[in-house]
Amino acid sequence: MNLRESSKKNTISAYTGKTVIRLFVYGTLKRGGWNHDRFCHSAIKIETATVWGRLYLLSAGFPALVIPERSILAAGTGDPLADAAVQADFTARIAAGTDQSHPQGDWDLVKGEIITLASPDRELPPIDRLEGFHHGNQSMYQRVLVIAQTMATKHPAWVYSMSKAPGGKRLRGEWLDGSIPRRI
Repeated sequence: MNLRESSKKNTISAYTGKTVIRLFVYGTLKRGGWNHDRFCHSAIKIETATVWGRLYLLSAGFPALVIPERSILAAGTGDPLADAAVQADFTARIAAGTDQSHPQGDWDLVKGEIITLASPDRELPPIDRLEGFHHGNQSMYQRVLVIAQTMATKHPAWVYSMSKAPGGKRLRGEWLDGSIPRRI
């Protein structure tokens, strides 16, 4: 199967027995962020994690993440259940040893959280709207699947990223509410 193909099989999480979707969040959706309670209150699990990328503070006061092209496993669609299936398919591949080594170039480990949602078809569309992701149309952010590393394991997780962060100030490590970066 091509890494960027969609698959409808294996949408069931081995941990919960339900269809789940994991999001790597690095800004206002993290615990304590101004959008967390509104959009992530029903999360069934939240874990600290890292991904490779470049983190920027935009002039609007919120962060943007640029992901290395080679780190993108799949692109998000307008179908949350199909995206959950793609994510589930990559879970087995990652367990089998997919590498998350440092990508070539000037990339940082960016700290955030993996938020696990139990109802992708209900919970993901409002977050897509918040992030300005409109599959197939002009979008502020793209939702892409990457490997996120927790203390214990690697997970495929969807992340909202930009291809470029025009006018953004580069941060290293982690975005904290209030725009003060912390190195990890």
